[in-house]
Amino acid sequence: MSANNAFHIAVLAGDGIGPEVMAPALEVLRKVGEKSGLRFRFTEAPAGANNYLATGKSMPDTTIKLCEEADAILLGACGLPSVRYPDNTEIAPQIELRFIFDLYAGVRPARLIPGVPSPIVGADQRGIDLVVIRESTEGLFASMGKGVVTHEDARETMVITRKTSERLFEFSFRLAERRKARGKPGMLTCVDKANVFKAFAFFRGIFDEIARKHPEVKTDRLYVDACSAMLVKRPWDFDVMVMENMFGDIVSDITASLIGGLGMAPSADIGDKYAVFQPCHGTAPDIMGQGKANPTGMILSAAMMLDWLADKHGVESAAEAGETIERAVDQVYAGGIKPMEFGGSNGTAEITKAVLAAL
Repeated sequence: MSANNAFHIAVLAGDGIGPEVMAPALEVLRKVGEKSGLRFRFTEAPAGANNYLATGKSMPDTTIKLCEEADAILLGACGLPSVRYPDNTEIAPQIELRFIFDLYAGVRPARLIPGVPSPIVGADQRGIDLVVIRESTEGLFASMGKGVVTHEDARETMVITRKTSERLFEFSFRLAERRKARGKPGMLTCVDKANVFKAFAFFRGIFDEIARKHPEVKTDRLYVDACSAMLVKRPWDFDVMVMENMFGDIVSDITASLIGGLGMAPSADIGDKYAVFQPCHGTAPDIMGQGKANPTGMILSAAMMLDWLADKHGVESAAEAGETIERAVDQVYAGGIKPMEFGGSNGTAEITKAVLAAL
């Protein structure tokens, strides 16, 4: 980043509706940049299933080099159900980037926006505002591409290391502390299956060690099955939750469903130096090119990026710009915007136009 608050952003639009939701996010960033004195330089690069069809690789080396040099990475949805590697797994540069850049903390906020329907009775009065932190480089996903399949059985190996767990928990406690400073409960829950698996008992033991360094943060420990049951009864009881990779993959989809669905859900994968920001939803090829895609998750992922850039570079105006985007999104949904997945008639262009106007 240069001294004049200019951020270089790598833009990987992806496949399906990925490019359709990326364009609104860039528009929103340009608009909020004008108002806040921030400047952005966007460099687009290929990644995903279409690039694999054309070249035999999910990402060219030039894309990885760009991501390495940029201040942050914006990633659209990637992969197509019909495009597979020879082992029948999908093309997933979003997962590959986590391993390439050691992005161990998958951050999945779930905040119920005013005017957005939730399947949970009472959520409109009580509110939902929690964050799932999913370890993103180990757990069951450490076996990705390495599983052993024979005629008789198939085996995948779960890996949990002390180094990554310590970093993950430190990150989680810092986030809980930051949320507490902003008026949130500041509580961190460790979610595992420590009553059955030694690996999760190891995971929880490290959590307990790190917890002793952060006595100001209230902590809890839950088994993943009990946690899942509680989430669909009283999600407002949760603040920050940290868990293994596969559990986080599943639980974050549950929490997204509580706040209107994956189209409303932003996310980030964060390491010590690099970070990727993308919506939680997939490429939705069934609605591609029809103007139906909801860009909200992508727009809110851009807001998350601004908050991370502010923290990393000490540029307070970037954090304020991220909050401005969130307020604009809240305003348009409270004002009656209704995406098509809610049974409404507002498509990509109308939602984008409304957010830009609210800015």
